[in-house]
Amino acid sequence: MIFLFRLLLLALLPPLAPAFAEVRMPALFGDHMVLQRGADVPVWGTAEPGEAVTVTAGAGPAAVTARATAGPDGKWIATLDRLPASEQPIDLVVAGGNTLAFHDVLVGDVWVCSGQSNMEFGITMTPVPADLAPAADPGLRLFSVPKRVSPQVEREIGPAPPNFPLLATWQVCTPETLGKTGEWGGFSAIGYYFGRELRAFTRQPVGIIGTYWGGTRIQAWTSLEMLQSLPEKAGAAKAGANFRDNYAQIKEAYETVALPEYKAALEKWTQENKAALDAYPETMRQWQAAAKEASAKGEPAPPRPIEPKPPKPPRDMAHDNSNSSALFNGMIAPLIPCAIKGVLWYQGESNSDEPLLYRVELPALIRDWRARWGGGDFPFLVVQLPNFDARPAQPADANWAVMRESQAHAAAILPSVGCVVTIDVGDARNLHPGDKADVGRRAAGLARHVAYGEPEGPYTGPVYRNANVEGSAIRIGFDKASLGAGLALANPPAPFYAAQRQAPPAVPPTVLKGFSIAGDDNRFVEASARIDGDTVVVSSDGVPVPVAVRYAWANSPECNLYNKEGYPAAPFRTDALPLPGK
Repeated sequence: MIFLFRLLLLALLPPLAPAFAEVRMPALFGDHMVLQRGADVPVWGTAEPGEAVTVTAGAGPAAVTARATAGPDGKWIATLDRLPASEQPIDLVVAGGNTLAFHDVLVGDVWVCSGQSNMEFGITMTPVPADLAPAADPGLRLFSVPKRVSPQVEREIGPAPPNFPLLATWQVCTPETLGKTGEWGGFSAIGYYFGRELRAFTRQPVGIIGTYWGGTRIQAWTSLEMLQSLPEKAGAAKAGANFRDNYAQIKEAYETVALPEYKAALEKWTQENKAALDAYPETMRQWQAAAKEASAKGEPAPPRPIEPKPPKPPRDMAHDNSNSSALFNGMIAPLIPCAIKGVLWYQGESNSDEPLLYRVELPALIRDWRARWGGGDFPFLVVQLPNFDARPAQPADANWAVMRESQAHAAAILPSVGCVVTIDVGDARNLHPGDKADVGRRAAGLARHVAYGEPEGPYTGPVYRNANVEGSAIRIGFDKASLGAGLALANPPAPFYAAQRQAPPAVPPTVLKGFSIAGDDNRFVEASARIDGDTVVVSSDGVPVPVAVRYAWANSPECNLYNKEGYPAAPFRTDALPLPGK
C-alpha cells in the first residue's frame, strides 16, 4: 500500500521539465555523491529555456568547468572533461538563474548493482552481522533507487518511501546507513561486499548505486524498443506496448472496478465466515492436542482443520513489477547518462523456467543498456546462479544448469562481460543463501580482470577450453589464464556448511566430484575424475567409449574442482546436445 501511495502521489506531481523558474537537478546529484574518475561526466537538469548553466567540479586551478544552455523544453546537459580521482572532498556547483552546490563529493568509480532478490538481499540479513561493525568507510558511498513501476521512460528517480527516508540520496557508508539504505534488510549485501573489496584494491572512492527488485524477470529491466527488436520476445513486447499505451485505462479499471468488487466480496465473505473465523484458533488448539496425543500412541493424526480462506485480491497491473520494460523505465532510465565504471547483475531465478531463451535475453539487455548509456562496452559482470534444490540421484538436465550456461554464453559472445561463479556458495534449501560475502569478493576479483585489466588467473576459477578422447577416458583442458597456480581439490567455503547445519571438514577432499560422462547413447552417468597436471581425466567403467563430459551439471551439484587461489571451476559441458525446455 505504501508503494501504491508513492506512485499515486507521484502522478499528482507536476512533471520536472515545466518547472522552469530555477535550475533543478535529479536526485542522483547530491551531497556525498561519487563522480566517475577518468571519464567524461554528464551533468544534467532543467532550467528556464535559453538559460545558460555553468557546472564546476572542484575549486582553484584544479577546477573543471562545463557549460550548457537549456533547450526549448528546459532540458540541459553539460559534460565535465575527465576528472582525476580524488579522495579529498570537492564541491559540485551548478549555476544558472540560481545556484546549487553539492558538498563532500568524491571522484572515483561508480558501479550499478542491479537484479532481483539475491541482489536486493540486505546486509542485516546475512549470517555475519559482525561485518557491520567495521563498515564505516568515508570513501564508500551508497545510493539506493526506490522501487518504481512506470509505463514510460522516466527522467527522474522516484521519491523515497516515508519509512525508508535514506533512499534516493547518497549516503556515506556506516553501520547505520547500511542497515537503513534499502527496503529489505538494508543495502544490498553483495553491493556492500563488492564495494568494500573494490575499495581495498583500487584505494580510490567507490560509489555503489543499488537498483533492484525481488522476484522480477529480465524483460521488466529491458527497454521496450529492445524487446520489440527480438522476434523471440514478441509477446513481451506486445504486453509492454499495451502497458504503455493503455496505462490510464488499466489503472482506472483496477481502481474503479476490480478493487471495489474485491472489497465488497471480502466484506461479504468476512460476514458469512465470522463464526468459523472466531472458532478457528480454538479448533486448531484442539487439533494440535489431538495430534500430539495420537503421535504419543503411535497413531495417525486426525485431519487438519481447513482454515477459512478469503477471496484472492485482484492483481494491480498498473503497479505490477512483471510488466515488460516497467523497471527499465522507472529504475534504470533515470540513471542514464550518469558516468559509471560498470554494472554488476544478479538475476535469473525468475527466468529459470525459460533458460534457453535467457541466452537471447541477457545479451540483449547488456547491449541495450550499453547503447543507451552511450559509454561504449563498459564492464558488465553477471553473477551465475548458485547451487539450489535437491541433488539428483542420477545425472540429468536441469533448468538451473541450463541457465548457468546461458549466463556464461553472454560472457563468451560479448566484450568486457564476465561471469561470477557461485556454484559452491548457495543453499540447497534456501533460494536466498546467506553467504553474500563470497559473492561480492568474487565479483570484485573478476572486476580486477574485466574492468581493471589485471591477469585473469588469480581472480577467477578454471574455465573449460577443450576435450580430447584418450581411449576409455576424456581429458579436459582449461584456459591457461584461468588456472592460476594450478588445479586443486577443495571444500566449499565455510558458510556453505553452515547453511547445511554441518561443521566444515577438517581436511581437504581426496576424491574429485561433479563429473559425469556419456557414450554415443547420450546417457550421462556419474564418472571418476582425477587431476593430471593442468588437466582433468574423466572416465567410467560403464562407458568404455566416451564421447562427452559434463561438470557441475545440476541444480545443486556436488563439485569440488578449484584453482589453488580458491576460485571454483565454472560449470560446463563438452557436448552440443539439444537441451529441454524453452
